[in-house]
Amino acid sequence: MENKLKEFTREKLAKYNGKEGQPVYIAYDGKVYDVSESKLWKTGAHMMRHESGDDLTADIGGAPHDTEVLGKFPQVGILKPEKDPMDEHIPDLLLAVFRKIPMLRRHPHPMTVHFPIAFMMLFPVLNILYLVTGKPSFDISSFHVLVAGLVFTPVALITGPYNWWINYAGKWSKIIAVKMLGSLILITLILVIFMWKIVVPDIMLQPSGARIFYIILSLTLVPIVTVLGWFGAKMTFPH
Repeated sequence: MENKLKEFTREKLAKYNGKEGQPVYIAYDGKVYDVSESKLWKTGAHMMRHESGDDLTADIGGAPHDTEVLGKFPQVGILKPEKDPMDEHIPDLLLAVFRKIPMLRRHPHPMTVHFPIAFMMLFPVLNILYLVTGKPSFDISSFHVLVAGLVFTPVALITGPYNWWINYAGKWSKIIAVKMLGSLILITLILVIFMWKIVVPDIMLQPSGARIFYIILSLTLVPIVTVLGWFGAKMTFPH
């Protein structure tokens, strides 16, 4: 006679997290799997990000591997249908969209934030290259990179609060405070530099005082985006 699968509530599933001798269970699409034999789950966490004892339906749906990997592990039960307490603030219609397109939940900010980080790190490098070589192409390229940063930074500023609301229920923390303040400083600084360049196109050829201050402002972008990226990584990979 076939054994009936156990029914797990989220509270009960959370106990199977690989700690204190407990096996490692995860849930996907209403099914509970025992992944204790997986080397990637031996610590109770996967890739320092996904915790065991949890429903990973949304996470696995956005993972680089296919869900067929779960077929390697025994199904030990089913997850009782109930809304995740962390999703109480999200409308059911939006949750349904996330189930169809998982990347809309996790990825909008992590995807877009890399563009302003890259552009704002490259901008001062091009300025210095122009200063050293005197080649106008570096000055032109630096302006194009600045414009690109000006376009993509607001996109990152919009997707940031979106992901914060969706995945962290808008919960305030020191990291969020640093990221918000840093983001406001960043966009303000980019606008100042952009307007200065528009008003004085040959700023890099101006007397040393103005030119040096312009370069200092451009170099300031590097530590700002570095801090923002660091704290963003702390949220994504808390371990």
